[in-house]
Amino acid sequence: MLSPRRQKFRKRMKGRNKGMALNGSVISFGTIGLKALEHGKLTSQQIEAARIAVMRHIKRQGKIWIRVFPDWPITAKPLETRQGSGKGAPVGFVAPIKPGRVLYEIDGVSLDVAKEALTRAAHKLPVKTVIVTKEII
Repeated sequence: MLSPRRQKFRKRMKGRNKGMALNGSVISFGTIGLKALEHGKLTSQQIEAARIAVMRHIKRQGKIWIRVFPDWPITAKPLETRQGSGKGAPVGFVAPIKPGRVLYEIDGVSLDVAKEALTRAAHKLPVKTVIVTKEII
């Protein structure tokens, strides 16, 4: 699973995920991509499951770029624990997603194969997505 090598603090405040994506909102590497349409959090397991779905469909031809990285620690308290007694222990990492963020990009395969692969990846993710293609200038 994806996780940062090291981080400055073990736990982080939750914060708020507002607004549209400013960075990472255009296709930079491939020719076709998967773009988020709503706010959400992608866990490292969800990112990996979508990657595996894409790789299996394109049969390891072409190239895929993962444009999100889970670097936000998520904490959870043990089950059947009373309220109070501080914040829970870290259990994993998530990537906060804003609308307009490109999540995956593909190049080197036909357009039909890439669309089907990204559709399969979209089924693994908890946010609504749309398939976009690069604008040729």
